[in-house]
Amino acid sequence: MNVSRFIFSSLVVVVSSCAAYAQKGMKETVGQYCLIGSSLNQRQSDGHDAAATAIVRTHFNTAVAENCMKSESLQPEEGKFDFSAADRFVEYCEKNDLKPIGHCLVWHSQAPRWFFKGKDGKEVTREELINRIKTHIHTVVSRYKGRIHGWDVVNEAIEDNGSFRKSKFYNIIGEEFIDIAFQEAHEADPNVELYYNDYSMSNKGKRDATCRLVKHLKEKGIRIDGVGMQSHNGLDYPNIDEYEKSLEAFAACGVNVMITELDFNVLPNPRGFGGAAVEQNYDYQKKYNPYTKGLPKDKAKELNDRIFDFFKLYYRHRDKITRINLWGISDANSWLNGWPVRGRTNYPLLFDRDYKAKPVVKDIIKLYKK
Repeated sequence: MNVSRFIFSSLVVVVSSCAAYAQKGMKETVGQYCLIGSSLNQRQSDGHDAAATAIVRTHFNTAVAENCMKSESLQPEEGKFDFSAADRFVEYCEKNDLKPIGHCLVWHSQAPRWFFKGKDGKEVTREELINRIKTHIHTVVSRYKGRIHGWDVVNEAIEDNGSFRKSKFYNIIGEEFIDIAFQEAHEADPNVELYYNDYSMSNKGKRDATCRLVKHLKEKGIRIDGVGMQSHNGLDYPNIDEYEKSLEAFAACGVNVMITELDFNVLPNPRGFGGAAVEQNYDYQKKYNPYTKGLPKDKAKELNDRIFDFFKLYYRHRDKITRINLWGISDANSWLNGWPVRGRTNYPLLFDRDYKAKPVVKDIIKLYKK
């Protein structure tokens, strides 16, 4: 027996095995149980971010449109739709074997101003607003019929205390606007999945109200497939036990649970900050931006452990969770660099500013490889 040749062959096998392991991504491990993906900004879905695409192809099997499918982008003027960026998002997903998620059809925060004004310049009537909702949803959902995996139909309609948000949709139409939106989306594409999506879902008031909403829709025979738990988390919030209670409660309502908009803020919060309402804005102060040159080792470990604690929770409930979506690919382009305080340096995602995987990615892959 040629000992040298045997040793060499063995080394080749070991090196090849290590290389194969290194190339395995989250979509091959986490993806055994649920969809795993990220939001894409327009530059990424237009194909101008090669580093992001490399991560997408290795780790993700789904993607959600960050902004290009919101109503202010799709219909900036009444009756004048602009699908150019949204079309490119869907095409990008198809090219890269991603199940596209449409976000979102009805949301108070990024609706065009004209949506709530009548032709006389005054507040739109109830009937007119209902017609506008129906027209918008029918036009958008029909265009992508058979190409979109699921839609966030209504976004952020419930307050943390469980009351309905007093948005223009609610004030003019009443809570029935939610029924109308889900019904219209289903009629436009009977096979597409339909979701309700909201933040601060660990709060008992919002948890209970969301469950009531799901039960209400089901009792009326209106399709709803899942609840999206926006998970804009921090190092010390939300309480993970309360978060788990909400996950279990939504699953008990007979819908799928999705972890949406997942990220982890590591920076100190201004006083009075809470939730994820985009209208929150605070003046820049140096004390709110302490890590401009990178995270200290102890803080990086704390972040890694916090992220992994949530993924261990997701693994335990893998029979209930059908999708995990990060809100962004790289720290460099996370919205948390500019919200709720502009000009900060944040570290909330699984890939750093150089698009390199953080240690927790390997931990997640190993966890789901069990």
